[in-house]
Amino acid sequence: MQGGNFSSAAEFILIGFSTFPHLQLMFFLLFLLMYLFTLLGNLLIMATVWREHSLHTPMYLFLCALSISEILYTFAVIPRMLADLLSTDHSIALRACASQMFFSFTFGFTHSFLLTIMGYDRYVAICHPLRYNVLMSPRGCACLVAWSWAGGSVIGLVVTVAIFQLTFCGSNEIHHFVCHVQALLKLACGENVSILAMGLGLVCIAALLGCCLLILLSYAFIVATILKIPSAEGRHKAFSTCVSHLTVVIEHYGFASVIYLKPKGPQSLEIDTLMGITYTVLTPFLSPIIFSLRNKELKIAMKKTFLSKL
Repeated sequence: MQGGNFSSAAEFILIGFSTFPHLQLMFFLLFLLMYLFTLLGNLLIMATVWREHSLHTPMYLFLCALSISEILYTFAVIPRMLADLLSTDHSIALRACASQMFFSFTFGFTHSFLLTIMGYDRYVAICHPLRYNVLMSPRGCACLVAWSWAGGSVIGLVVTVAIFQLTFCGSNEIHHFVCHVQALLKLACGENVSILAMGLGLVCIAALLGCCLLILLSYAFIVATILKIPSAEGRHKAFSTCVSHLTVVIEHYGFASVIYLKPKGPQSLEIDTLMGITYTVLTPFLSPIIFSLRNKELKIAMKKTFLSKL
């Protein structure tokens, strides 16, 4: 199907992988394995926390919520991407495109908010241990998780409604493998497109930077408190509870900054596609690995829960 000129879009064509015609089968197998590993890793984390009563703490409740958001985020994006890699028909209906954008933004920003809450949890645990049970009560933790999902849903709704109230004209080819905001804005026409693009960019960047600054603030207080611990063993034990979270934060915001803070200008389709893969496929793939390997309590619980039965 070829892209044509039209004023009211009924469908779009995703051409993100069209520049890699000889690599599509390899990409399919690689991304399928990474997707299955992502699902398996997050399900193992959730099952371990569920079965191991010693992990029924706020930190691991937030980790389970994070795993759920990752599973749903990848489910909103990767199955469609895998289907396109095997199909010659890359068209996507307008409603399907809007749904994909809404759910990817909802679960993506929920992930960011949950990482921020996990940073706050580590701050309270290390800086105010005597007040931890009060500040991180079950009801309080449930409210924090609910607000994270609500915040992600609001941003997803705002972005999706704003984009799909535009008029699309010209080619219906989306230069991406998902319904990406910037790629869709290039297809839109009208006087308010540039203003809308700037507004959406500010909303997304403000949300990401706000979360990032809160996490940095939490770790500034954490580092200051850890440095006051007299023994090296005590400092190591306190910081070890933060390593996995801090690693995932660096990975998450590192790849997110590549997407949202890249300089404006002409970009090749190949570069846009490869940059999108880092955040869409690679980040969810690495997160459960980092939490499983860098979190000592979780690693021991996984061995106890699953390997002891072999």
